[in-house]
Amino acid sequence: MFVFDDLRSIDAAGVTEILGRADRRQLTVALKGATEELRQHLLKGLSQRGAAMLLEDMEALGPVKIRDVEAAQQTIIAVVRQLETEGVISRNKGSGKDEQYV
Repeated sequence: MFVFDDLRSIDAAGVTEILGRADRRQLTVALKGATEELRQHLLKGLSQRGAAMLLEDMEALGPVKIRDVEAAQQTIIAVVRQLETEGVISRNKGSGKDEQYV
């Protein structure tokens, strides 16, 4: 099951694709509930000015209901799944240490 925090496993080119396709408002709301590590990973896919603007938008947004954040995160996950289906991006499934086979 893919969760929003799993976006950390996507490479820089994939992040750029996601940010290009994702709705800016949805992304802003989704990042309100993200870890700082995930925020920084995703902001690397933007220009310095774009990242600064997104952070300003997040700050200006104020408090957001958790259900709204989760809904926005699901919207972003849908974008990721669509890009995977199209073959535009692929998730780094890990180094194999945590994978189990039967």
